[in-house]
Amino acid sequence: MATIGDPGIQVVLDNIETVVASEGGTLETAELRDGRLTVKYRPGVNEECPECVPDHDLVRQMFDTSLKIYAPHVKDLDLL
Repeated sequence: MATIGDPGIQVVLDNIETVVASEGGTLETAELRDGRLTVKYRPGVNEECPECVPDHDLVRQMFDTSLKIYAPHVKDLDLL
């Protein structure tokens, strides 16, 4: 995961990376431009518990909630 240079956003990225990494997922290509954060999410695979792998909607919800707390200056999220 690339660092953004914004401590609030970095906390959000680190926390969500920890959650998705627990199921083999990754976050990539983080970029902040004009209040828009762009992050690429690659879900992991858990054959024993496929429903344990966070889907894009859940990851978006985690981002939306966390950004409101730690980086309210981020106005939009592109989760690819």
